[in-house]
Amino acid sequence: MLRLTTAGFAVSVVPALAQEAQPKFGLIGQMLAQPGKRDELLGYLSQATGAMPGCLSYVIALDAANPDALWITEVWDSCESHAASLRLPAVRAAIAKARPIIAGFPQHFETVPVAGV
Repeated sequence: MLRLTTAGFAVSVVPALAQEAQPKFGLIGQMLAQPGKRDELLGYLSQATGAMPGCLSYVIALDAANPDALWITEVWDSCESHAASLRLPAVRAAIAKARPIIAGFPQHFETVPVAGV
């Protein structure tokens, strides 16, 4: 009986997962500010995170070990939505303001989000 129940569960769940039209797109990256400019950089990035169609989550976090570093974790409904966000006027303005105080992007990872809150 347990085998039949497990098989029934697998049949009902797997098609629902397989029917998801397109996998989500995720980015996790570390951004370095020029020394002493992290708070200024945080301000510029925070201003641009309002209405970004397709953005499911955009989290900016302070790096606990590096006083000049931020971590940005993004979840998008698609890679295309992320690319389109880079053309939004508010995002372009924030990038223009932030560019002079960005020291680098030492770590950058693309992900495929599959679960979470």
